[in-house]
Amino acid sequence: MTIPGLPTPVHSGKVRELYDAGDGLLVMVASDRMSAFDVVLPTAIPDKGRVLTALSLWWFDQLSDLVPNHVVSADVDEYPGVFRGRDELRGRSVLVRRLAMVPVECVARAYLSGSGTKQYRVDGAVCGVPLPAGLTEGSELPDTIFTPTTKATPPDHDAPMTYAEVEAAVGPEQAAELRKLTIEILDRGRRVCGPRGIILADTKVEWGVDAAGTLVLADEVLTPDSSRFWPAEEWQPGRAQPSYDKQPLRDWLESSGWDKKAPGPELPPEIVAATRERYVAAYERITGERFA
Repeated sequence: MTIPGLPTPVHSGKVRELYDAGDGLLVMVASDRMSAFDVVLPTAIPDKGRVLTALSLWWFDQLSDLVPNHVVSADVDEYPGVFRGRDELRGRSVLVRRLAMVPVECVARAYLSGSGTKQYRVDGAVCGVPLPAGLTEGSELPDTIFTPTTKATPPDHDAPMTYAEVEAAVGPEQAAELRKLTIEILDRGRRVCGPRGIILADTKVEWGVDAAGTLVLADEVLTPDSSRFWPAEEWQPGRAQPSYDKQPLRDWLESSGWDKKAPGPELPPEIVAATRERYVAAYERITGERFA
């Protein structure tokens, strides 16, 4: 996403850019790009960046008593320097603290789905966590589990990690805190979503460390890009679940014959429209607010 008049991003990720705002601050801008299977697709999803930003900010508020987060402001009129008042940034950007990012993708699961199901079918475990026999796609797990992955650099894909491997990467003390907090975030999200008729099946969380050595919640949180949301009334173990996240897009890609290597295929208009509809529906049903 190129915005005239702004400096070169210090980091350009699959779906967002980070700009140096000085004094230990960054401006994080969410684009409408769509990533699947670690590949950025050529077709954008209209309003996706705005939905993700609004929903993340809502969840940061819901989680503020549980963990600190990196948000300084989402009001562009309060941004410093060349970023202040930029209409292109309204609704899709956040001024955040610069952190030292933890080199682990922290994932928690309350239900078996996706890559977790594939691992379970091979050895009865996910990321080294043994699970009971007889589970199937969409099964609720006896307890929420921590199932981390590596942070791969494209074109490589994230790979499952055991808890011992996380300990080796970040040390036993931080590994224990990552596991505890990631599970607590998913469990808090489930308690919020449950009365709204939504099953929150799993989530991926990004963590950073501030100058005081404190773990800080970063990036996005509990959005359709980082989580699986299912309508509770349609939940039926043993099949792929109807979803408020990008699982329908993943399913289409799986059936398209694509080899999951860049470049990805162009998305048909009906998949673009259905994906946008699900992102907006997730925001509105979770928050109780109309997306505008």
